Order: sequence, then C-alpha cells, then structure tokens
Amino acid sequence: MLSIALSELVQIFRNRLVLVTSLIMPAAVSAFFIYQHEGFAALGSLGYIAAVVMFTVGAFGLYTAAVTTLAARRQNLFLKRLRSTAAGDTGILSGLLLPLTVISLVQVTVILTALAVVTGRPDNVPLLAAAVLSMVIMMLGLGLATAGVTNSPEHAQVTTLPVSLGVIAVASWIGLSGTEELTLLKRLLPGGSVTELVLNAWNGGVPVADSLILLAPTLSWVVVAVALASRIFRWEPRR
Repeated sequence: MLSIALSELVQIFRNRLVLVTSLIMPAAVSAFFIYQHEGFAALGSLGYIAAVVMFTVGAFGLYTAAVTTLAARRQNLFLKRLRSTAAGDTGILSGLLLPLTVISLVQVTVILTALAVVTGRPDNVPLLAAAVLSMVIMMLGLGLATAGVTNSPEHAQVTTLPVSLGVIAVASWIGLSGTEELTLLKRLLPGGSVTELVLNAWNGGVPVADSLILLAPTLSWVVVAVALASRIFRWEPRR
C-alpha cells in the first residue's frame, strides 16, 4: 500500500488538474474567507466560516481529486494492472487515496489554525477534530461511489459537481440559518450534521454528548456510499 501511495504522490504533483483541484483552489477560497472573516462572521458565525472552508477542502481537495484520480487510473488500465499484483482491492484503493487524504487533512489543519490565530481559538478542539475526520471519511466514501459512474478524468468535472456544490451549499445554509427550523432535514443532508458539529465545536454552548450524536447521520452516509461503491465501482474502462 505504501509503495502505491508514494507512486501516487509523485503523480499528483505531475497532474495539473489534480494539483489545481486538490491544492490551489481550496487554498485560494479558504484564504479569501479568512481574509474577509469579519464580513462573513456578521452573516453567520466563526463556526460558519470554519465549516465552509473545511467543506471547500473536502469537496475539491479530496472528493473531486479522488474521483479524478480513480477515473484516470482506470482509464489508463493502471487499476487493472494493480489487481494482477499481490495487493488486495482495499490496499490498492487505500494506497491511491492516502496521499490525497493526508494532503487534505494537512490543508484543513493549517487553514483552521490560521482562522483560529486570526479570530480566536475554537471552544472545543477535540470535537472539531472529530468533525474534520468524519467529513474526510464521508467525502472518501462519496468519492468511491461517484468514481463508479465516472468514465474519465474529464467526465469527473461533471459527475462531481452535484456533491461538491451540494455539501458547500448545505454548510452555508446551516451556517447562516442554524438548525432551529427543519432540524431533521438539515441533519440528514450530506454534510449537515458535520456542519452543526463544527458550529458547536467552534462556537460552544452545546453539551458534548449532544454534539457527538451528530456523528450518526454522517456515518450513515459513509455506509450508504461504500455499499453503493461496492456495487457500481469498476476496475476496467466501460465498454
């Protein structure tokens, strides 16, 4: 798995499309939000800014890049060749996605640390870390499922848009309006419970036990996404 991961890390820095979506775009959008934090905080809260920048990295830096990577490796038959080696399916996918996952976690950590330095420390750091990890796992699961219906790296620019824009829209909606109304709907939407968890972790004022319950809807999306991926994911190009 590690040898696959190291090889994939090299490919990331050679692939301009993946490099832009996984590094440059999330960093630029996050920098804008942090720079304009006073204006956005006036609309929602600091937790709202944290949730939006976190999902920006998750949507473009991890999810879109993961789908693009898997589609590219399928198209050039690299996935097929890897399956002829001693590596198992889980090891292959883990190796391919590990570099993107690490890069995204580093990005989120750096960006949220910068936001904390500029605006003030979050109320509950461990709870915020739990929110970040649950977001990463969910986006990886959705990435595997989306890769199953994505024929090429170019096609990924279309197939990833609904989820990418959807989770950011959900984060913005909940960050600006809260969960006092339509609570169940907001929590069940992809990214909804994670956003509320980030709001609680950053802004405080909610018991930890009540916040941890919010992990359940996110983990449910992971189960659904992995089950869907197991049925539709393809290791060879579609004929």
